[in-house]
Amino acid sequence: MVRTRKDDACPGALSLHEAADGALARIRLPGGMLTAAQLHTLAVTARDHGTGTLELTVRGNIQIRGITGVSGATAVADAVAGAGLLPSASHERVRNIVASPLSGRVGGRGGCRGGCRGDVRDLVTQLDAALQADPDLADLPGRFWFGLDDGRGDISALATDLGLRLTDEGAGLQIAGRDTGVLVPPGDAVAALLDAARRFVAVRGTCWRVTELADPAALLDRARLGPVPAAAQPPPVGWFDQDDGRVALGAAVPLGVLPARTAEFLAAIDAPIAITPWRTVLVFDLDDAVADTALRVLAPLGLVFDAHSPWLSVSACTGSPGCAKSLSDVRADAAAAVEAGEPGMGRRHYVGCDRACGSPSDGQVLIATPEGYRTRNSHP
Repeated sequence: MVRTRKDDACPGALSLHEAADGALARIRLPGGMLTAAQLHTLAVTARDHGTGTLELTVRGNIQIRGITGVSGATAVADAVAGAGLLPSASHERVRNIVASPLSGRVGGRGGCRGGCRGDVRDLVTQLDAALQADPDLADLPGRFWFGLDDGRGDISALATDLGLRLTDEGAGLQIAGRDTGVLVPPGDAVAALLDAARRFVAVRGTCWRVTELADPAALLDRARLGPVPAAAQPPPVGWFDQDDGRVALGAAVPLGVLPARTAEFLAAIDAPIAITPWRTVLVFDLDDAVADTALRVLAPLGLVFDAHSPWLSVSACTGSPGCAKSLSDVRADAAAAVEAGEPGMGRRHYVGCDRACGSPSDGQVLIATPEGYRTRNSHP
């Protein structure tokens, strides 16, 4: 893909995007990690200054839309900063870090598919801090993202621009989810990733993603790119027994739209939370009784705890009326397909125009046209 602009228009908490339904703020959540208090603040902010919903993104972030006027934008920025979710004004758009969401809690005893090899939560914190401390990396595009995979393969399958996968021998560095043959001690992984990111900034020109470079392997010394990532894994949905005897609950959020009131109920559990790149939400460190009560309360509110639900195989961009470029209310169309129980529908992503925002790396991408939907031949 040949870009004509150096900078993308990805919004942040301070640099909002003017959509058809008002301004949109995107709050970066490295590793998707949130406290209950932070989620409550975002829910109240969306209710008071937006559309009353939180949108979960494919980079594990949260959006608030429908913000009106300078006063609304200021109120949102102040709330986000007050919750500790805006530690750097200069780097707020580039803190795109996703990580294996169950890392350190589930599968550490060999119980996860692919074999966990460690806990990446501390690496998330280290990478975020080091990223913010480097002035040059404020020039990363807002779509550029890092992925930290604890060995189970969930994050590697997302093909993030730069990343690592823990192995028995150390941290294997990755470019666009592809193994590079470069192995470093886990303690050196953050420095190696940021060195590669600096190289990208130096050579990117108008490129926004590493896959747009003529030679992505040049970002790492001695890199030899391996095969493309394996197929995406099922999202973490359901009841998970943690290694410490406690429970984690994973819920799918239909079409990634979380009503503020539902978010407030999630926050009321008063437990650590993670937003995942699959538009699901995880609540951790529960005892059995609290987990059972949470299931009984949250399922009627629309959260999906069934790993086989058709809601896990359908997604959509914003569509009409929120996006002026969209030719259809794609969320309504996607929901109608689920409710109709279309046989064998498989993985589908509905989009309102050729930009195909939020498209996953697998499955069908259905693009709205004046005559109906057509299938996109390749993924963006």
